[in-house]
Amino acid sequence: MNHSPVEGFSKLSKQRKIDWLIKEYLNDDRSYEQILQQYWNGDATLQKLHEEFSENTISNFYMPYGIAPNFLIDGKLLALPMAVEESSVVAAASKAAKFWIDKGGFKTTIINTKKLGHTHFILNVEPHKLQHFFNFKLKKKLFEATEEITKNMRNRGGGILNIRLIDKTADLENYFQLKASFDTVDSMGANFINSCLEQFGKTLKEEVANEEVFTQEEKDSLQIVMNILSNFTPDCIVRAEVSCKIEDLKDDSGISNEEFATKFKRAVTIAEIEPFRATTHNKGIMNGVDAVVIATGNDFRATEACAHAYAAKDGKYTSLTHCTIDDGIFRFWIDLPISVGVVGGLTNLHPLVKFSLALLGKPSAQELMSILAVSGLAQNFAALRSLVTTGIQKGHMKMHLFNILNQLGATEEEKNHFVTYFKDKTVTHHEVITEFNNLRNKN
Repeated sequence: MNHSPVEGFSKLSKQRKIDWLIKEYLNDDRSYEQILQQYWNGDATLQKLHEEFSENTISNFYMPYGIAPNFLIDGKLLALPMAVEESSVVAAASKAAKFWIDKGGFKTTIINTKKLGHTHFILNVEPHKLQHFFNFKLKKKLFEATEEITKNMRNRGGGILNIRLIDKTADLENYFQLKASFDTVDSMGANFINSCLEQFGKTLKEEVANEEVFTQEEKDSLQIVMNILSNFTPDCIVRAEVSCKIEDLKDDSGISNEEFATKFKRAVTIAEIEPFRATTHNKGIMNGVDAVVIATGNDFRATEACAHAYAAKDGKYTSLTHCTIDDGIFRFWIDLPISVGVVGGLTNLHPLVKFSLALLGKPSAQELMSILAVSGLAQNFAALRSLVTTGIQKGHMKMHLFNILNQLGATEEEKNHFVTYFKDKTVTHHEVITEFNNLRNKN
């Protein structure tokens, strides 16, 4: 079927958008309308609120919202909200939390909260000449020009921390940056940072135009390429860790504590030196991080981009977690760069986000950073614990069992049969299908 472009789609009503999609792409099958409608919220006000979060909204896309209890973090016992569709993520986090609760729990340290942004520009001028102009005039002007923008943030204890001129001409002809660092306190701060950077661009343009030290040709060469925050925040970082005596590393897999510790540390070392393993290793960490990021209304895409950039910051992609065994002490930790907020964005609008933050005791942005790092560390611990003992599939496939049974249209009675059937067996897709067919044939 050949499709035609549509004009003014965003201006159509929700119903007309649906009508057009069904006619143009779905062979006029109105059953698809029922699929969309069944996910609308019965509360019209709440549905309208959700529709205004994004453009061209025609329905809601649900994800399971689960709870991982028993997280002892810096002496506080918390239940973590997790929005995630992948089987076993919540169960694994909960299991790890329970494992560490009687061993002192999770400890966290905020290493730094600095966020970054850049004004990228082209200027055909000698770098030393521009640096002198920046040091003795421009830097001060940039702070002055943004005083009104930063006033409220400064009153809350944040603001612009520093501004530097970065010479990138070795990488791209005539390319420079104004690199600024920010403290945005309890907000993620994207809009604040971008507003400051856009003012930097305007001030830079004005000051270069009025500066006598530059020739007219140099002034005319100025191009403000873009003003934008960076989602790579290597100086906005939190450490989460667990530790205990090896003799307290009681594991129910049947191997000794010493063997478990050795195998676990070796698995982490492999992720540190082998990028193919590190990618899956870190993906598992982000299962735990992203689930809480989404539940608290933060930007999981930014979180992902930053974490993976940090994992490759030294020129080779490596593990975000690390492990040591020294003097009989097992230690496992993560240094996670992460920029999140507890005010602004969806935090004051989405009802479940408000619920999540209330559940966590209305944390500050720094406290939420700690919670997120702990969630990632717990997820990684649970995954590695399974990998070096029983194998990852045993627990994962048991959680995946109900997905398979739902695809097969199993009844509740049949589901109960399979729970019993696989109580002492490893779940495989083939085995589920075989037993399901046997069961149906018997009946």
